[in-house]
Amino acid sequence: MDSFFRSEEMCLVQLFFQTESAHNCINELGHLGLVQFKDLNPGTVAFQRRFVKEVKKCEEMERILRFLENEVVKSNIPIPADFTSETIPVPRDVLDLESRFDKLEQELKEINSNRDTLRQNFTQLMEINHLLFVAGVIKHERFPAFEKILWRLFHGNFVLRHAEIKPHEEENMAEDPVKKDVFVVFVQGDQIRGKIRKLCDGFHASMYPCPNNAYARKEMRTNANTRIEDLRLVLKRTEEFRETTLTAAAANLQEWTSKVKKMKAIYYTLNLCNIDITQKLIVAEIWCPVSDLNSVHTALIHGSEQSGSSLSPVVNRIQTQQTPPTFNRVNSFTTGFQSIIDAYGVGNYQEINPAPYTMVTFPFLFAVMFGDCGHGLVMTLLALWLILHQEHFRKLKNELIDMLVDGRYIIFLMGLFSIYTGLIYNDCFSKSFNVFGSSWSVRPMFHPHGPNDTLHDSGHLHLDPLVSGVYSGNPYPFGVDPIWNIASNKLSFLNSYKMKMSVIMGVAHMLFGVTLSLVNYIFFRNLKDVALQFIPEVIFMLSLFGYLIFLILYKWCVVMKSESAPSILLLFINMMLFDYSSEGTVLYRTQKPVQIFLVVVAVLMVPWLLFAKPLLLYRKHKYHTLEFLSSHCRNMADIFVYQGIHTIEYCLGCISNTASYLRLWALSLAHAELSEVLWKMVLQVALRVTSGMGSVLLAVTFAAFAVLTVTILLVMEGLSAFLHALRLHWVEFQNKFYKGSGYKFTPLSFDRMRDMQ
Repeated sequence: MDSFFRSEEMCLVQLFFQTESAHNCINELGHLGLVQFKDLNPGTVAFQRRFVKEVKKCEEMERILRFLENEVVKSNIPIPADFTSETIPVPRDVLDLESRFDKLEQELKEINSNRDTLRQNFTQLMEINHLLFVAGVIKHERFPAFEKILWRLFHGNFVLRHAEIKPHEEENMAEDPVKKDVFVVFVQGDQIRGKIRKLCDGFHASMYPCPNNAYARKEMRTNANTRIEDLRLVLKRTEEFRETTLTAAAANLQEWTSKVKKMKAIYYTLNLCNIDITQKLIVAEIWCPVSDLNSVHTALIHGSEQSGSSLSPVVNRIQTQQTPPTFNRVNSFTTGFQSIIDAYGVGNYQEINPAPYTMVTFPFLFAVMFGDCGHGLVMTLLALWLILHQEHFRKLKNELIDMLVDGRYIIFLMGLFSIYTGLIYNDCFSKSFNVFGSSWSVRPMFHPHGPNDTLHDSGHLHLDPLVSGVYSGNPYPFGVDPIWNIASNKLSFLNSYKMKMSVIMGVAHMLFGVTLSLVNYIFFRNLKDVALQFIPEVIFMLSLFGYLIFLILYKWCVVMKSESAPSILLLFINMMLFDYSSEGTVLYRTQKPVQIFLVVVAVLMVPWLLFAKPLLLYRKHKYHTLEFLSSHCRNMADIFVYQGIHTIEYCLGCISNTASYLRLWALSLAHAELSEVLWKMVLQVALRVTSGMGSVLLAVTFAAFAVLTVTILLVMEGLSAFLHALRLHWVEFQNKFYKGSGYKFTPLSFDRMRDMQ
């Protein structure tokens, strides 16, 4: 369970296995997908490695496979997605596949070349068939320029006739048909005829001989038609043979691609290993999780047995001072949240992993800004649709759809949390539910129970809680009272409520992040940082912003008139300025000494953070030799600078980060107001129409309302809230405890390679 909250414990293992069993052993480890090979030949020139030629052969075969795939796709031949063959690639497979691919490529190139030649001959015969009474063929778009130049050169001393070639569908054998015109030019004199021929050459017009008498033209037409029929038959057979060849190749394309990628990965991995002087033993070093050592050993034994090796592989766990890679084991539900964390930076080895906490806090903070149970329900249904049909969507090979499918569980949780916060806000497409009945009543304000003057002297109805019976004394059981949906001061009330709640949640979120740093210090046995860093950070934050939360909660709990209630913001500003002269700055009796004490304590934490840790390190090295001290002077200066930057960043960051959480209030307000505007300006207008066409108008308006709701409130507002929640986690939360300067564990995994195809 501990590995779920921090990266798994890794170990460096040395492997020894026979050369003849190398392919089988690495193949088994690749299917296991839990080992990362370490390069034992760093800096070695590529051509000095043993298996470089084999890697290049695999790359050449990948090029041929891409050529085959392009030809198959161009011919609209389906490629089977699934294949069952999982044979272990061996060295002889490289030779077999290489010869097969070379033969197939040459065969296809020859077929394509012959087909192109036949098509060219076919086109020429078709043009001759249309040119028995004319002199040439030119592209349709070039004819106007050709005609204009003829007029400029010969000033109308010629006769020009042209017609567009419109072949039958069965005669149009080209993949990209080109429009052409046939033309004839009648002139006098050989000199002019020669100029026209040069002009035709300049426009790339095809020139054909035209017989002078009717019998010769008839004979020419008969010969052309005979050759056309012969070429049509040959072309048909060529296309059939090409399609048969490509269909056979398409049936094995996925298997071949998988096998070549697997062989390339095996040879690349073997280049990371060493071979002993006898050329019979391969030495490798791998990183793997400690909990999977037995599985790795079993896979090696299985691969060795398959190759018929007489010696079992040797697995030795070795001690190392190198920093292991970071490995966080994930599943289909947690992989999206782990990707969010890794996008900020891969955690240090064994550093606490923010992903488990992000699975709760990220969708919740999103939902605070996106609080509407109607919109949340739509988002939840979309996520369920993606979850149920994920395999279908993955086959579409669309980058945007793949991103949505990968984050399907994130969207699902964001939708569920939005339903919850929407119920808390009592907001569903900008309308409220009145399930339990309002806690407020207007009846006691009328005679004989209440002062009727209140109703006559005001343009709006003000519910006065001081009048007996107006407020029942029992708050609404769940969420915001529905009476606020029709209140004129709804915006003022929700503004104050959401703003203060944003501060409370923000400070709590940051304090939780600082607390997680304590877990890191204890785990790494770095107890001095507990006293020199964690304690002053917590005291500083609690003295100022913890006290700010206390003021908010205290003001909510005590009974006072709104006219005399002090502003929390002014109280906090005056506290920092030690200003107690103005009226209305006292919320409780001992407020002044408490606030002075807290500010002084917070100020004292700054030098504690700034100097305690560097001075302690200086004292630790004080009694060493002068040579030792001189070699550490630069390191000590770096420590002072680093600690100063950290202190300034933390103290100022507490202020800016707290203010940053006000985006929860701002986006929640913007979402609610946009939703209300859409309701009032679009759907409500149609609902008030009582004419005969009202139902048609309502249907059209509802369609527009649905489109605007999806595009503006779900897509645009949802993306905005997602990005702001992402920033709150990366900047305000994770920087309190998460360094993110490690490097990711990238195991040899054939399953992952197949998924990336």
